[in-house]
Amino acid sequence: MSFAEILGGTLSPDANVRDQATRALESAESENFAHYVLSLTQELASESAQPSVRSAAGIALKNALTAKDETRQEQHSQRWLQVDEGTRSQVKQGVLVTLGSDNRQATMAAAQAISAITATELPQGQWQDVITTLLQNVSTTSTGLKIASLQTIGFICESINPDILATQSNLILTAVIQGATAEEPSQEVRYAAITALLNSLEFVRQNFENEGERNVIMQTVCEATQSPDSNVQAAAFECLVRIMQLYYDKMRFYMEKALYGLTVIGMKHEDEKIALQAIEFWSTVCDEEIELQIEEETREPGQPAERDNYQFAKTTLPQVLPTLLFLLTKQDEDADEDEWNVSMAAATCLSLLAQTIGNDIVAPVIPFVEQNIRNPDWHHREAAVMAFGSILDGPDPNVLTPLVSQALPVLIEMVKDQVVQVKDSAAWTLGRVCDLPIECIQLDVHLHSMISALVAGLEDSPRIVANCCWAVMNLTEQLGGTDLDTYAMSQYFEGIVTTLMRITEANVNENNSRTSAYEAMATLASTGARDTHAVIAKLGVAILDRLDATIAGIAQAVGIDDRLALAELQSNLLNVLTNVARTLGRQISEISDRIMTSVLQLLNANNGKQAAAAEDAFLLVGALITSLESDFTRYLDSFSPFLYNALQNHEEYQLCSISIGLIGDICRSLGQDAAQHCDQFMTILLQNLESNVLHRDVKPGILSCFGDIALAIGGRFETYLEVTFRVLMSACNLSAGTQAVDFDTIDYNNQLRVGIFEAFVGITQGFKSDGKAQLILSQVQSIIGFMNFVYNDQTRSDDVTKGMIGLLGDLADAFPGGEIREYLRADWIQALIREGRSSARGTSLRVISRWARDMVKQATA
Repeated sequence: MSFAEILGGTLSPDANVRDQATRALESAESENFAHYVLSLTQELASESAQPSVRSAAGIALKNALTAKDETRQEQHSQRWLQVDEGTRSQVKQGVLVTLGSDNRQATMAAAQAISAITATELPQGQWQDVITTLLQNVSTTSTGLKIASLQTIGFICESINPDILATQSNLILTAVIQGATAEEPSQEVRYAAITALLNSLEFVRQNFENEGERNVIMQTVCEATQSPDSNVQAAAFECLVRIMQLYYDKMRFYMEKALYGLTVIGMKHEDEKIALQAIEFWSTVCDEEIELQIEEETREPGQPAERDNYQFAKTTLPQVLPTLLFLLTKQDEDADEDEWNVSMAAATCLSLLAQTIGNDIVAPVIPFVEQNIRNPDWHHREAAVMAFGSILDGPDPNVLTPLVSQALPVLIEMVKDQVVQVKDSAAWTLGRVCDLPIECIQLDVHLHSMISALVAGLEDSPRIVANCCWAVMNLTEQLGGTDLDTYAMSQYFEGIVTTLMRITEANVNENNSRTSAYEAMATLASTGARDTHAVIAKLGVAILDRLDATIAGIAQAVGIDDRLALAELQSNLLNVLTNVARTLGRQISEISDRIMTSVLQLLNANNGKQAAAAEDAFLLVGALITSLESDFTRYLDSFSPFLYNALQNHEEYQLCSISIGLIGDICRSLGQDAAQHCDQFMTILLQNLESNVLHRDVKPGILSCFGDIALAIGGRFETYLEVTFRVLMSACNLSAGTQAVDFDTIDYNNQLRVGIFEAFVGITQGFKSDGKAQLILSQVQSIIGFMNFVYNDQTRSDDVTKGMIGLLGDLADAFPGGEIREYLRADWIQALIREGRSSARGTSLRVISRWARDMVKQATA
């Protein structure tokens, strides 16, 4: 079979033919990669081939070079770079030539393939002339080649680090602006250029610093919003959205001169894709100004602001708000409820506007609500309800309280409206009300009627159910607590649970209604006061019966959709049981045998097919361990094989991470009795740390787990002390050598440091408790030296700070006789503890810091 025939087979409507062709491609790829990519290129470039085959060849070529997973992407990149230079040159020449084809499918595929090659080669300093070639193409008279080359530039800019193309940003910008100007006769070229500009906006940061160049860019984009072509208009507004995200601080002049008017007119455009981008522009303005407000609130006293807040949202409220309120009434009753439309976008923007300007949103919105809430036209009724719900997050609670009190009777009544859209929004707004500080609701006046309406809504259409469940969850989370003897919802508790159980009997999950109902049950189980525990216990038995029924049905779930639906249901049931176990504590022992039997059956039947269900099963086991404590020992032998398999399942890293948490739970619950299992635990944990396959996010948890084990078995951890210190010091060196290149790296390094400090805390406390603290004395200098390094790192998180201060207190407590006095007298230690003590009253950081200060004082006396 030729490559053309194989590629054609991948597009066949016959599943068997598709599978056979896919296997043939995979075989060709693995047997001779260089020949494979060259053959794909030849098919892509062949003008005699079918357009669909050419497109398939280009997509296969792109897929051979790219992957979403970072590890696989690196493997793909290395594989490409190992192909001989001659073959790579032929492939690159072939895809460049294809850009000049008259076939748009082929040129689009070629553009994606070129982008994939550049993503690997440009960072290596290779194929440096590709941008020059593409820019020359943009200057030709061929419209098709212009469009394809601009698309390619856009794809490259979208997929590559801006720093790599920084030296060519001026050339790229010049070519893109040339294609995007109003003088360009082809609107298709203009659209491709505007799209390329959108993708290159991060590259042109230096150009935006230059007022003249910035003016040219802004003029070009603003003119494009007035193009006769709707695609160009929508892309131009999308450009403005991105510009506002990246260059808010440069927008004051342009907002006053053009952007206010352009975007308000754009929001009213009859073409929805244009209106949506214009609305998104104002949502983005609000996002930026909310972030600026947060920066202002967290800034140290006397520290100058890094950026000015121009309060665009507040300034333009008289123009923007009436437009948003008008757009709320433009619901499409025939539209799919999950389909993003103008009225939904307007509601989201209004909500962000309320968060941005706070109390100032109330006065102009309430008249709209009052005028429309009783309107016979359901569009206006629904818009009024949505407007009220959208402004509840932002204004002060004391401003909202009288409004909520006045609105609640109407909202409760509207949950029974004849129109489903109105009912849905009323239920959602009730959920928002229940999410407000509880003081905003007069419980003695409104709680009974509110719960009656919500319970009635639970038996309405599926889209109403989800919002009613959310409202119930918000209420019980605010009012409840397992340490309370009773709470305001106790008298309604059994009725709500009974209704939720009834509506989940049907094997349907339309609009996520069944999942929402189980989430509500889980939340009720985790927040119910003591006088509801009998109902919670009955709920646990009923849910367990349902779980057993699903296990029996695993063999009957044949298709992929059936298996996924069953796994989702099992996860829902397991989540409810987990919260039941946590709330009931030792009372769960009455059904713990049944629970563990069901869990083991589920894990056996699952056999690694559904990782999510296995993860939830392990979380349930964790809840049982915590509740039963040492009584869980009787289940350990039968559960251990599943635990060890999960610990060694590096592909399902989230399951592996949960399993590591279970080791900590087991050790905390069994105490010294955990020692008999620790050889196996430590061996697997150390192997996992050395694994190059296991996801890095799992490894900080392993370090924390060492602390759990040491704390549980105390001095008996001496067997593992040398290797553990060696691993921890290696982790300290890794952390100290990590450069803060991006937020992900900073976040991971903070996680790593938290894991390191938790390990040292557990070891210190464990050895002190058995009178063996002297065994760790030789490591104290290195530990404190690492803490000193972290103290001077401006990127350390509050959790890291808390871990450091806690560890200092534990070290001081472990050596009260002055053995480490000189280390603890360091100025930075006193400064760190003062920093912790200056945190907000009642926070755990402040409490720990006060304790640590006392310990350090005693140890340095």
